[in-house]
Amino acid sequence: MMTLALDLGWGSTLAIKTLVIMLLIPLGALIFGWVFLFKMMAHMQSRLGPMDSGGFHGWFQLIGDGIKFMQKEDIFPEKADRRVMALAPFVVLLSTFLVFLVIPAGPRIVVEPLDTGVFYALAVSSLSVIGVLMAGWASANKYALMSALRAAGQLIAYEVPLVLAVVGVVIQAGTMNLQGIVVAQQEGAIFGWDGIGHPFVLTQIVGFALFMIAAQAELTQPPFDMPVAESELVGGYMVEYSGFRFLLFFLGEFGTAFAFSALAATLFLGGWALPGVHGGTADALGPVVVLVKVMLVAFLMFWARFTYPRMREDQLQSLAWKWLIPLALVNILVTGALKVAF
Repeated sequence: MMTLALDLGWGSTLAIKTLVIMLLIPLGALIFGWVFLFKMMAHMQSRLGPMDSGGFHGWFQLIGDGIKFMQKEDIFPEKADRRVMALAPFVVLLSTFLVFLVIPAGPRIVVEPLDTGVFYALAVSSLSVIGVLMAGWASANKYALMSALRAAGQLIAYEVPLVLAVVGVVIQAGTMNLQGIVVAQQEGAIFGWDGIGHPFVLTQIVGFALFMIAAQAELTQPPFDMPVAESELVGGYMVEYSGFRFLLFFLGEFGTAFAFSALAATLFLGGWALPGVHGGTADALGPVVVLVKVMLVAFLMFWARFTYPRMREDQLQSLAWKWLIPLALVNILVTGALKVAF
């Protein structure tokens, strides 16, 4: 998983890195998603199942959920396109893996340090909507199809402010390489003081807020969960799925939530960087620092998820086009002017 020289050849090294990512991300989504965040929110809401169903703080709930998903029959509707419907959850999950390929966890710990890392991460994060459209169309269910079309419209609306929110960071760092953005925050200074470097969240607080809102909408999590509205679409594009394929959609959702959290932590919170920590020490501590920052951002996402009610479709579109996009454009204008002036 590191960019250190290996004697295995480029193809073998890339294969090993990819395999590590494909093993770690679902496991991380399972452990830190279901266990940590759900149990944390269960305590906040006094939900007895995840808190008290056996073991320490309801650990048997996780085991029970896993057994339940594995033992369910894999069912396809009679008129469904079986091949497309079966592949859809894997497409959703794949987009999550691709984002993590460019997230740095240390000065030399990254799968692929692309010079256009920001562009790549935002581009591949949008691929999940293809899997959603595949699921909605192939299920031969009108509710699933309506859900998929809602998801596509939501992606179009919120992909724009998501990208624009990052432009201010790119302007300040002067690079689209995620590793370079982390280094710029570590080596930067605030009004001449470099005690904590220059986390871009301090000067790009507007961009950070826009990114978090847009990412929440991209995840179709409350209050932006119109594509999976149980009261309207009885579960949306997942309505005809059962067993482990249904589980894959949830793994993809949690994995993508952590992918966006990792991206936000890298762009706005300095990623693996700690003031005064460099070289091998940064490589050793980097993954832990990234994990702590990712969990902090993920906590904010899930706090909003379990707090706010669902918006109407017109409110969702109005928020994106009338408020978020103009704010993002103003933020870019101000950032560019200050960059030129100072």
